[in-house]
Amino acid sequence: MKIYTKTGDKGTTSLIFGERVSKNDIRVEAYGTCDEANSMIGLGISHLPDEDWAKQAAGVMHKVQTVLFHVGAELATPAGKEVSWKLKEEDIHFLEETIDKWQEGLKPLKQFILPGGSPSASALHTARTIARRAERLAVGVEDVNPRVLSYLNRLSDFLFVAARYVNEKMKINEPVLHEDLS
Repeated sequence: MKIYTKTGDKGTTSLIFGERVSKNDIRVEAYGTCDEANSMIGLGISHLPDEDWAKQAAGVMHKVQTVLFHVGAELATPAGKEVSWKLKEEDIHFLEETIDKWQEGLKPLKQFILPGGSPSASALHTARTIARRAERLAVGVEDVNPRVLSYLNRLSDFLFVAARYVNEKMKINEPVLHEDLS
């Protein structure tokens, strides 16, 4: 099977169930942005050290990547149709439970932090900003499953905490906002 089909050469693509739309359709923008976030999470995972805590964190993030793939599928489904693997409340609860667990060992925030630290945390911060963009785009998708919006909202919170968690475990100080810019 060839990877290229040439069917998109004129600026259209197929949604799930075969409906063709412009490649700049809001659905395509939204699920494409989920794919960007997913890829950046993968980059963050690839920078994790070979340690037990990191292997466990990578397992959690792989589960998140799988659900994010399902989010993309929901966004790629035309209004009035349904995918067979819809998001569940448990998917959102999983993010919340992980946020709570990972946040327990973090120092309380007393000032704004800047995205950065380790390469892994930096990639997770970037994934967070991409997830926020995906959420903004998903708001414009007709008949979107409300769980998609909830998941994307919680995902950005998860990625913020994940970046902090990784920096903490790697004993890397988080960059902080400097008030004096003179």
